[in-house]
Amino acid sequence: MAKTLKELAAKEVLALAIQSEEEDGRIYADLADRVRADYPETAKSLITMRDEEDGHRHRLIELFRQKFGEHIPLIRRQDVKGFLTRKPIWLNAVLTVPLIRREIESMEQEACNFYTAAIAQTSDAAVRQLLGDLAAEESKHYEIAEEMDEAQKKSGARDAEDDSYRRKFVLQIIQPGLAGLMDGSVSTLAPVFAAAFATRNSWDAFLVGIAASVGAGISMGFAEAMSDDGVLSGRGKPLARGAVCGAMTTAGGIGHTVPFLITNFNIAMLIAVIIVAIELAVIAWIRHRYMDTPLLSAAFQVIVGGVLVFIVGILIGSA
Repeated sequence: MAKTLKELAAKEVLALAIQSEEEDGRIYADLADRVRADYPETAKSLITMRDEEDGHRHRLIELFRQKFGEHIPLIRRQDVKGFLTRKPIWLNAVLTVPLIRREIESMEQEACNFYTAAIAQTSDAAVRQLLGDLAAEESKHYEIAEEMDEAQKKSGARDAEDDSYRRKFVLQIIQPGLAGLMDGSVSTLAPVFAAAFATRNSWDAFLVGIAASVGAGISMGFAEAMSDDGVLSGRGKPLARGAVCGAMTTAGGIGHTVPFLITNFNIAMLIAVIIVAIELAVIAWIRHRYMDTPLLSAAFQVIVGGVLVFIVGILIGSA
């Protein structure tokens, strides 16, 4: 059973602090290793934080030796009630600089709270002094991280890292997602509206739309995942790209299919046409926002293509 902090003796408090500092240091090292290639300045800051945690660990171990000898019992965060359960963000497929900064803030705040609360668990002057010193230092660590961030901004390194992050985001998320959304929204127009005008039955159009959307999503997902392994192109893991592309393809087709759940054919058709217009506008905006395509040019390309496919569907369905 997990204990509360109040149930721990001074020896156990120090052992827990040692284990916590070691874990935090390794987390910083793992994060630095993951982002070094893309965000070198952030990696340097993380290594500095790791060194700070390592210094804390050495001071704690030295005091433990003086007070309790060489053997340090293994007491971990999960053995004590009240500690936050940390999600292993260092294992995330995609690590962003804002995500790392939020994790640093959480880690340092928790460490400061722990040392502040742990002081009350012992009357030993040396232990209380060290715990108090570490609490003060942990409270300053986030300020140190902020100062590093400001230094990176002034040097231009932050801008370079932000550009690198944006490129990765566009390559690994936006491009496959946009390809899927365009395919799902445009390619399913013809079968959905052909079925709608051919049968004049909302349910038949809905079934065709669902089949076309899901089928296109599976096809596009596999095609994207098998297009390349992402090593040379920098487009990220094939499975993640395929999942994004497949999901957005399906979503693009389902958007103008759902209205055909309405039994009144004319109302269903009107709503579906409105949704198609919204879908095309969203695609044009994404192309403008992330692909640096002029808005009018993006709108013209997308709308012309969508309208042509829409007309094809109507003509075939009305034949």
